[in-house]
Amino acid sequence: MDDIVKAALAKWPNVPDCYGWLGLDARGNWYMRDDRAQAAGPFCGVAGMDPARQKASKGSILKHDKLIDFIQRNYESDAQGQWFFQNGPQRVYVELEATPLIWRVAADFSVAAHTGDAARPQRCVVDEAGRVYLETDLGFGLVHTQDMMYAADAIEQGLWVPQDAAASDLPARYGYVSSPQALQKQ
Repeated sequence: MDDIVKAALAKWPNVPDCYGWLGLDARGNWYMRDDRAQAAGPFCGVAGMDPARQKASKGSILKHDKLIDFIQRNYESDAQGQWFFQNGPQRVYVELEATPLIWRVAADFSVAAHTGDAARPQRCVVDEAGRVYLETDLGFGLVHTQDMMYAADAIEQGLWVPQDAAASDLPARYGYVSSPQALQKQ
């Protein structure tokens, strides 16, 4: 966590948390979700609902490199598995399209999170749609779609041995909350 964030927390310890305003998609992109985006629907739809009937709204993709770097340096989870960005004294909880971390895989099979942090794979999981996930020393996440060729090579070479799992079971199994906003409203 940045020193400036720690100082703000000490100075203003009772700032209310923020829900619904920030999203992370399945490719590691950050989205700002203003009132209009939130009113249009949830960040990534509702699990189990007919996609044709549900409304979802990602909002506006963030493109400012320094802002993205700041978010990623101050991105972590709480004890309930809700991921957040510590924005000074305020926690901004993140809506997840897929998982809290998105893995980039290099040709040498090294793995890094969308935040740039290097990770060591410990377990490989494949869901019913063929999406590949990794549990690492940093946490659980989805392999980026552009890196599936490397993931397939790692599996074929026996470096990663996939375990089958239903996508709907992954949040509970790996201890993360896809929608802190929905959880907060309950």
